Amino acid sequence: MNNEVVLITGGSGFVGSGIVARLEPRYRVVVLDRHPPEGAAPGVEFEKIDLTAKDSLDEALARVAGRHGPRIASVIHLAAFFDETGKPNPKYREITVEGTRRLLDALEPYEVDQFVFASTMLVHRAGQPGETVDETTPLDPKFPYRASKVETERLIHERHGERKVVNLRPAGIYDDGGHNPFLAHQIARIYERRLEGRVYPGDLATGQSFLHRDDLAEAVARLVERRAALPPELPLLLGEPDVMPFGELQEEIGRLVHGDAWQTWQVPKPLAKAGSWVQAEILDDDPFIRPYMVEMADDHYRLDIGRARDLLGWEPRHRLRDMLPAMIAGLKADPPAWYRANRLNAHAVAGTAPKEEGDQGGMDHEHHQQHMAKMEAMASRLMWCHFTVIGLGAWLLTSPFQFGLFDPAGFQPVRDVTAERGLWDVATRAALNGWSDVLAGLLLMTFGAMSLTRRFAWAPWGTTGVGLWLLFAPLLVWSPSGAAYANDMIVGAFAIALSVLVPMMPGMSHEGMMDENDVPPGWSYSPSSWVQRLPIIALGFFGFLIARQLAAYQLGYTDHIVEPFFAGVGGRNGSEHIVTSDVSRAWPIADGGLGASSYLIEALMGAMGSSKRWRTMPWMVTFFFILVVPLGGVSIFFIVIQPIMIGTYCTLCLVAAAAMLAMIPLTLDEVVAMTQYMLRSRRAGRPFWRTFFQGGPDIGGAVEKGVGFDRPLGRQALDSVRGVTLPWTLAASCAVGAWLMFSRLVFGAEGLLADSDHLVGAMIITVAVCAMAEVVRPLRFLNLVLGAWLVAVPWLLDGVGAAAAANEVACGLLVIGLSLPRGRRSDAHYGAADRWVF
Repeated sequence: MNNEVVLITGGSGFVGSGIVARLEPRYRVVVLDRHPPEGAAPGVEFEKIDLTAKDSLDEALARVAGRHGPRIASVIHLAAFFDETGKPNPKYREITVEGTRRLLDALEPYEVDQFVFASTMLVHRAGQPGETVDETTPLDPKFPYRASKVETERLIHERHGERKVVNLRPAGIYDDGGHNPFLAHQIARIYERRLEGRVYPGDLATGQSFLHRDDLAEAVARLVERRAALPPELPLLLGEPDVMPFGELQEEIGRLVHGDAWQTWQVPKPLAKAGSWVQAEILDDDPFIRPYMVEMADDHYRLDIGRARDLLGWEPRHRLRDMLPAMIAGLKADPPAWYRANRLNAHAVAGTAPKEEGDQGGMDHEHHQQHMAKMEAMASRLMWCHFTVIGLGAWLLTSPFQFGLFDPAGFQPVRDVTAERGLWDVATRAALNGWSDVLAGLLLMTFGAMSLTRRFAWAPWGTTGVGLWLLFAPLLVWSPSGAAYANDMIVGAFAIALSVLVPMMPGMSHEGMMDENDVPPGWSYSPSSWVQRLPIIALGFFGFLIARQLAAYQLGYTDHIVEPFFAGVGGRNGSEHIVTSDVSRAWPIADGGLGASSYLIEALMGAMGSSKRWRTMPWMVTFFFILVVPLGGVSIFFIVIQPIMIGTYCTLCLVAAAAMLAMIPLTLDEVVAMTQYMLRSRRAGRPFWRTFFQGGPDIGGAVEKGVGFDRPLGRQALDSVRGVTLPWTLAASCAVGAWLMFSRLVFGAEGLLADSDHLVGAMIITVAVCAMAEVVRPLRFLNLVLGAWLVAVPWLLDGVGAAAAANEVACGLLVIGLSLPRGRRSDAHYGAADRWVF
């Protein structure tokens, strides 16, 4: 190392660190930056500077001069401002232009041989395919970033004095791992098979030169070494002469990533700009592709590097074409690491890294033995569950005699219900209920005894089946005894809980249970945590309590339903009228009882499994989803059409529907995590159905810590709704929907208009509430269709008055406008689903 000093502003960054590493063996390198360089050689010095503060520069240079004297061989000025939005920003002038001015002023007292300014090839006007760009090509500062570089070059021209100046104009810089924002995003779009990776708003025959970081560092080293022989002011282009057209680059990336042809379609620039603008301004998203990039899509930069060859003897040793295979191989070897290195959202590809060689996702013999020992100890501790099931069976076996089911004259008959519904006589129904209980009691005792031994590992499922039968048997036979109905439901619920809820669920994968990770790869929390599931369980139980009241009236156990608001007909209030209407009678069983059983099953399923159940019990998460979302949606639909088909409301029904609706957004993140796990398992070659029913381990997850019931209640409340946010736009959509549902009271609407408003208003609320779950936030776009319908209503339906028509159009436009912005985005991550939160 000689004693010549080289100062490098921005030397801690990606480009600067490569130059520092190349120059350090020969020069005394001093990095001037806001943060010290990471991984630099011990001989590299660091001075903290702030380009916006003159005192900071003066003091840093004074300290350098105090150590090494006033002579500086070269100042390599890399520090500048860049904003990917492409919009004007005062920092371009404050940092790039005026920061350079302050640096030149601060260097005035020192003997500086050379000043190298890192500009960009983009300061030149773009060419066309077949043309080359050289240092004589006119400048074209049409975007803020380019303009700041052009203005800074002009400033240096005016201020450099006797110092030799190099305006370095490199192409897009990359390295073996990518580390070029435009290139990395292009590769990521194709890797994730995004729509944006399939379209391009420019000529596919155009392209831009790239430059490997090592080649840039070599050129800078030669500039410093040969500075005495260089012209006083030297603009210098650096880049690879070999330019891959964008279409060819897309095709090659697609082939390397996916192993097949990758088709790219050219789209009109106005369409691409509109899409980018909508993403950024309307949907509140943060897209990488900006309107100014669309404007640049036809720019072609094939560089003539003859000047660098002649003056420096420099030739790039790398070609992007040759580097792509290694770059893509690094991505495929460890996608999350590659994404993090390129400042992309690693959560979107978490869990896609392949296993280490020899890792089959199983367990070694020692761990297996330890696991089995723990399982046997747990089974012994939970033996009481099976003895309790035997006791429940005995209780149930004797219950028919206690409730007089074989002596129907001994209890109050429900003859009104029998007559209205055309049911079998009371004695027959009571006997059927009694024999059902006797048989179920015997089966519970049998399955409970069999569950005591590991030979009958399937026996708990038999107990579960009997429990489910007990939840529905009184409804199927229209049990005339309220006590027998309640007894069956309590015993059935406990039978399920003590067979598969409290003990370990039989048939689960031992590998899956041994894996302690409960946070899915790329996620920031476990969607199956107990804190997260508690509101779902509570809502399910709340709905069960409400539906039981309706069932009791339908079955004849009570003669009244509390109804504080809505009137009915024939001496019945609104609730009583609805649960005895023709719609209700169309069901072969009491629909209130069906709802009660469904809610109770939802509460029980919500309590099943551990915080890992998104991967240990995929089947259960799937059936829970079916019960809550599709079937819940159907039940909500039937409730909201009550005034349309029956002519009144039921307060308890509306409250139950609200509970069911609130459950949906709380459920969806777990379903998404389970779906992602099944996709990863399938790609890893695991059997689909075995994984679906038994679960398994996962790679790349984590263990969630610091979440539980020992935290403050406020923190628990926030933890319980992770993944669900309430943007004001969705809250306002719900308000518009509620206004529409009651518009008949305001405008006196009747007929089709009143029915349309009620149904559409309820659907708007349902869509908005579901979209509060961030993983399905795009669901809000369904309200665009409903808003369009409202706007069209005055012209599609007859008899719409002026005031009602204005209300329809205003509400429709409001719903459309409120459905476009994404709204507030939390800091939670959802793995590959992150890209769908737009």
